[in-house]
Amino acid sequence: MEQEIVKKARRRFDQQFKVDAVRLVAESGNAVAEVARNLGIGRNQLDRWMKQLQGKKSPQAAFPGNGNIGADKKELEELRRELARVKEEREILKKAMAVFSRRP
Repeated sequence: MEQEIVKKARRRFDQQFKVDAVRLVAESGNAVAEVARNLGIGRNQLDRWMKQLQGKKSPQAAFPGNGNIGADKKELEELRRELARVKEEREILKKAMAVFSRRP
């Protein structure tokens, strides 16, 4: 008996939706669970958005998204790429040195 595995597509919410959802909790006076249920999202997800937005100066800082990564993350990504390239070059040079150091 084979069972078909169905993967759910991961839902993505834009920055404005997240900000509006958090604002709705603050302004409506309703419980977080009730607002989450009305919006069709999980309570934990809404709690996470509230924590992310708390203490941030702007929504862009709280919810950077894929297209707006921070400078430190961008630098880390670049350094990792450079490290991988340098390691590969080092391995190539080791092999070349082994080949050229052999006596005929």
